[in-house]
Amino acid sequence: MKRQSVAVAGVGIAGLAVATLAFTGRTASAATNSPAPAPAAALIDTMDSELHRAMNSLGSADPQQPKPYFLSYAVSDSDSLGISAAFGAITGTRESRRRTADVQVRLGTPAEDNTHGDHRNSALTTIPLPLTDDREAIAHSLWFATNRGYAKALDGYLKVKTDQQVRAKEEDASADFSTEKAATAILPPSPALVVDTAAWQARLRELSALFKQYPDVLMNNVELQASTETDYFVSSEGAKVATPNHVARLVIVARTRAADGMDLFRAETFEADEASHLPDQKTLTNKTIAMAKNLEALREAPVTEPFNGPAILSGRASAVFFHEVLGHRLEGQRQRGDEEGQTFTKLLGKPILPAFLSVADDPTLENFNGIPLSGHYSYDDEGQQARRVDLIKDGVLDTFLMSRQPIASFSTSNGHGRAEVGHMPTGRQGNLIVTSSKTVSDAELREMLKAEAKKQGKAYGLYFEDISSGFAVTTRRSPQAFQVIPLVVYRVYVDGRPDELVRGVSIVGTPQAALNRILATNDKQDVFNGICGAESGSIPVSAVAPAMLVSEIETQRQAQGTARPPILPPPPATDAPTASGKAGQ
Repeated sequence: MKRQSVAVAGVGIAGLAVATLAFTGRTASAATNSPAPAPAAALIDTMDSELHRAMNSLGSADPQQPKPYFLSYAVSDSDSLGISAAFGAITGTRESRRRTADVQVRLGTPAEDNTHGDHRNSALTTIPLPLTDDREAIAHSLWFATNRGYAKALDGYLKVKTDQQVRAKEEDASADFSTEKAATAILPPSPALVVDTAAWQARLRELSALFKQYPDVLMNNVELQASTETDYFVSSEGAKVATPNHVARLVIVARTRAADGMDLFRAETFEADEASHLPDQKTLTNKTIAMAKNLEALREAPVTEPFNGPAILSGRASAVFFHEVLGHRLEGQRQRGDEEGQTFTKLLGKPILPAFLSVADDPTLENFNGIPLSGHYSYDDEGQQARRVDLIKDGVLDTFLMSRQPIASFSTSNGHGRAEVGHMPTGRQGNLIVTSSKTVSDAELREMLKAEAKKQGKAYGLYFEDISSGFAVTTRRSPQAFQVIPLVVYRVYVDGRPDELVRGVSIVGTPQAALNRILATNDKQDVFNGICGAESGSIPVSAVAPAMLVSEIETQRQAQGTARPPILPPPPATDAPTASGKAGQ
């Protein structure tokens, strides 16, 4: 499932953020019903015929030039719309219609080809395609990209051969490409993008105007993002796959600044399969007002000191924790390569979590308890059918998330080869699901937190209620560390004092130590939907987990900031007060 967002992430550094898409394209004053990408028989038929023509021709005329052993075309055909508002006014309306092709050329053999080692990207060439079903225009575009891709692959293959003459023996001598059964699945195309633009503009103006009643909120953005996309994949192995995807998101972000210069923000994301299925205005209004009030409270909250002790992570916070601390280190390509830290590579069949925890990744799930999951897909970006993978069973590591890049322990894909447009697929998370057999109620978990804090001689434990993002470092040249950025944190006092809201804290640590300090979980799983950036680009992911109690978690202070709050007071608010909001000042 390709995505047209734009992001950059360094190899070995993976980051998760609140779900957002980058929409680019022409400005539109109004867009109600955009025509959907058609079934595009002309598109996929042209892809297939041009691919086979190229396979029969390349390397045939000159015996000095090798024939490709693999060629694939992956096309993303998408239509998207974005509307944003701030302080009661529309700030942007963006509409985009795109077709983009990723051409992959492999020379040599599956055991060793032009993608070996540091040359993985030599297989990929990306170009825009005509938006109309003009067979000749599409064929010429693919012809041009294939020629350019072949030259790029040839250069990469020569460099691989040279490298092999001068480098030491590799730790993992696995093949560069796995042998898989070619899939044929032409699913119905994604439906038309239907957005009542005028109605949504009014709704966004109303929601963003609520922040005018809170003068300490310096910035806000309320954005509707909707897209419909059909992805096409054909390969020289005989694969022919077409898969639909459509999603709508409403993202509300607001920011304030404390008197000491610390910037603070809150974010809420709502997701559905289409814009009309997003929450009603009353629900969104209540969430927006609660966010604004919480920001005002955070401004006055004390800055917490670095802490090392017991804590509870809410379900959302726990989901991000597992995505960053565990999930990235279970991605297949991180188990090979001289630069990777390989945290769990040698621990197959051994416990890496407490025995009451199990972890799976299941991209076949469209929703969890009625909540849509961003990481759902039917076929991955290498044309392999999505499937559930049981990664950890009763605490014991069983397998990794595999693309078609083999590793020493596993030689085949398990349907997790994922990439953004313009990137080579790698093993990535989809819907990471954490389950527990040692559950208690929220009240019991809270009492366990207090007892653990008292046992350690601490005046309080921490409760992480909401979280925004995080990142993990997996390369061996850097510390094997992670960082998670909470938004709402409370001190839970042992002596019964009311919980105290604090600010300026981030969770840090190393994976093996952090994962083995989990004591218990609650009995309800929560969902975090986000966009994850890594070496194969930015892709939608979900994580599902229960709240959990850890015996020890380390925090550090966030950057303080030096800019003071605005000297000039904000303009007076003239809007009438809402039922649950504040009157204008």
